[in-house]
Amino acid sequence: MEQKLRVGILGATGMVGQRFISLLENHPWFEVVTLAASPRSAGKTYEEAVNGRWKMDTPMPEAVKNIVVMNVNEVEKVAASVDFVFSAVDMSKDEIKKIEEEYAKTETPVVSNNSAHRWTPDVPMVVPEINPEHFEVIEYQKKRLGTTRGFIAVKPNCSIQSYAPVLTAWKEFEPYEVVATTYQAISGAGKTFKDWPEMVENIIPYIGGEEEKSEMEPLRLWGKIEDGVIKPAESPVITCQCIRVPVLNGHTAAVFVKFRKKPTKEQLIQKIREFKGLPQELNLPSAPKQFIQYMEEDNRPQVKADVNYENGMGVSVGRIREDKVYDFKFVGLSHNTVRGAAGGAVLCAETLTAKGYIKAK
Repeated sequence: MEQKLRVGILGATGMVGQRFISLLENHPWFEVVTLAASPRSAGKTYEEAVNGRWKMDTPMPEAVKNIVVMNVNEVEKVAASVDFVFSAVDMSKDEIKKIEEEYAKTETPVVSNNSAHRWTPDVPMVVPEINPEHFEVIEYQKKRLGTTRGFIAVKPNCSIQSYAPVLTAWKEFEPYEVVATTYQAISGAGKTFKDWPEMVENIIPYIGGEEEKSEMEPLRLWGKIEDGVIKPAESPVITCQCIRVPVLNGHTAAVFVKFRKKPTKEQLIQKIREFKGLPQELNLPSAPKQFIQYMEEDNRPQVKADVNYENGMGVSVGRIREDKVYDFKFVGLSHNTVRGAAGGAVLCAETLTAKGYIKAK
């Protein structure tokens, strides 16, 4: 790319906003030029606005420290300075829906980490290796919004990344019933152990809204575009429990699957090792070379050893074995704030750029 696209980050001071900034440092296609946050942060330099709350394990990039934070509510002003924006705003669902549409209507593409628009029928919710064809619904969305280049695209919930790609790799065996329990890191709540000391040596067996998302969002990924909207798939039936565990980064899933066409263990391993999608074919900057790895050891994947596989953009799977009640069971692991949040959104933006949906203004 001859000239980098100018990127804005909405909600730049929060944990996901910080992750966007760290992932986009030295990105070959995108350059962060605008940071926007709540009115209380506006007018300060980014370093002042974050004020000791930098939560990444790498230092704050020098290039953003002195950027003056803009008021995210001054939509026209922010949009005028960028080619597209990443959205990680911390607002109510209705407020997020409204402000993301306002940005899209300024002819600014919005690639969102938020859940507000995941069920808007003409907004694509995409894992680029699974359903990049859903981006085609953008043309219908633009007609609704009255735009020529502005639109909203979203990525799905972080919890499903550790098992939905695996089930996708196995679709020819027709999985029809899935039981999943996810063991979710505290960074998924935007927290560190310093912020949330009660999570040390503790487990909380409830994460608000997470089980519904974990059961339903994979079906939208596997859906089809009909009459200008995305119709979710009806199968497999997924039931899920989501548990918060004392881990900083990394969501683990223990999953049981029934298949209509029962495979062998060797076939299942072969399918996930071979599984790749459009990001791998296009060799996109953030794409993992090997999307899903299978680990033969009985005690893998482990968060400490494996969460950063493929720079946090890959999925690690282990312990595939036959089950007495279900056909097979396995354990999956994904990085919840990289592949599951900001990194997944960056890969969506790279795919949208490669497909011509995002261009310089």
